[in-house]
Amino acid sequence: MKSIAVLPQGTTSHEALLYLMKGEPCRPVFYKLISDVFLATAKGETDYSVIPVENTIEGSVSLHMDWLIHEVDLPMQAEWIYPSVQNLIANPGEFADGKGGVDYSGIVKILSHPVAMAQCGHFIRSHAPSAELETVGSTSEAVEIVKNNPGKGWAAIGIELGAKTFGLEIVASKITDHHNNFTRFVLAGPGKLDIPRVSTGSKTSVLVTLPEDFPGALHQVLSAFAWRKLNLSRIESRPTKKKLGTYYFYIDVLEPLESVLLPAAIEEIKALGCQVRILGSYPTYTYEEEKAEVQ
Repeated sequence: MKSIAVLPQGTTSHEALLYLMKGEPCRPVFYKLISDVFLATAKGETDYSVIPVENTIEGSVSLHMDWLIHEVDLPMQAEWIYPSVQNLIANPGEFADGKGGVDYSGIVKILSHPVAMAQCGHFIRSHAPSAELETVGSTSEAVEIVKNNPGKGWAAIGIELGAKTFGLEIVASKITDHHNNFTRFVLAGPGKLDIPRVSTGSKTSVLVTLPEDFPGALHQVLSAFAWRKLNLSRIESRPTKKKLGTYYFYIDVLEPLESVLLPAAIEEIKALGCQVRILGSYPTYTYEEEKAEVQ
């Protein structure tokens, strides 16, 4: 049974892993910090890591991308998207108004991960504008803190699995500002994994470092893909952390590395004097509406 490092039990990362594996046995190993998730697999303590890399609302998770680029050498082995549905969670009955509704005026503090908090700004301003907002390491941690502090008027923003994990209730469901809120995850590790889902495509992630003082280099890099009609789904610049004003370009190509045209494009880019690093070539999976198994 493969061991998979993931953020704490009851987080979206945990729920997304359960969805991806579709009941196939695996052993989630929970870590509080994303750095520990990366390092667990890099050190061989787990077989894979689950890494959130992009969100519909917040965009790229730069910290996680930098870890994949600078800190560890873990190839991406799969990519999938999963909805991030946030809810207001509290101890049972704490905010009941006695009429079967909710008394939001009793909310003194709301805790959550900063990204989840930002995704629910409209709800917070409308229902608890005076509440203190406290950010913590994960939505699951927020729910656990609320569980351990009943009667104080504290609530958490988190997912359904988090509420079930700690025995709390959902006071208000689906409170995100945008209902098309999805997170893109990658499974990173040293080898391929059999995934019990039907792939919807393939993708290759490439890191390109341009040569210095080469006018038009980025244009020529993109041309190597363009004239071969290779579709790019993402291009993003990130600092090399070596010299001010120097950048990597992170590029996602909707083609497997084994295709005829992509290797030729990479060789052309190298001929320009660019450094090229393959971060992974892997199957992709889109989200299909179904109930993720909760364990």
